[in-house]
Amino acid sequence: MGCAGGTPLLHPAHVLPQGDLRAVAGLSGQAIASGMNADMRNAQASPAIVNPDGTTTTPTPEYTKGAMVATAVAPGIAPFVGARVGVGGGFEGGVTYLGRGGRLDMRKAFSNRRLALSIGAGFDAVFLGRATNPLHDLDMDALQAFGFDVPVIVGWRSTASLYQVWAGVRGGYDHVSVAQRSTEPLKVPQQTALTLSADHAYVGGLIGLAIGLRHIHVALELDASYVFLSGAFGGVSAKTSGLVLTPGSAISWDF
Repeated sequence: MGCAGGTPLLHPAHVLPQGDLRAVAGLSGQAIASGMNADMRNAQASPAIVNPDGTTTTPTPEYTKGAMVATAVAPGIAPFVGARVGVGGGFEGGVTYLGRGGRLDMRKAFSNRRLALSIGAGFDAVFLGRATNPLHDLDMDALQAFGFDVPVIVGWRSTASLYQVWAGVRGGYDHVSVAQRSTEPLKVPQQTALTLSADHAYVGGLIGLAIGLRHIHVALELDASYVFLSGAFGGVSAKTSGLVLTPGSAISWDF
């Protein structure tokens, strides 16, 4: 809980009027639908990289794949807390806390009372690892990542915004790194810490729905993306890819 990698949008295509604010709170999820499930299982079955005498063993390519999935995709559940503000001229900005990191974004909407097209750009960073390590000998406390995404969505809303629906496409890139190999202190001075460096690219689609009255709405969204991972752990390179599902749900309050 609190450390998964899901980053849904959870906002409709229409932007807020200038000066209006929106507070959002909910949950996001991240689930591996295909391909990378086997990478995680194979990595969990791999021999330990740290030997009893404190020396290190070269990781297998299977372990490297699992390490990239655990850090970049990070399946699980995390909180979603954010705020958005209308800045005028059809622009809207937002900030989101996602359990292990955050996202800043700005977008422009072209709209009338019912229909809207929104084009945006978001920048994200990871500054917290997982509470528990999904793989032995992988120090999630040393996890860092940064990247960007570009969502394009279209949407419709009913009179008084009782119902709002949106759908679109989204692509992005993140660079992920783990600077240390283990949470245990180094017992052998000459021991070399193994590092992870990976590139995480993805492209996919999303669909969302919000229902509410006046200032309060409940939003549901499902993102589906195809993920490409490539990188190295301890000098061992690997690549993997697969389908990832990112559901999210939140309550928003406009004021």
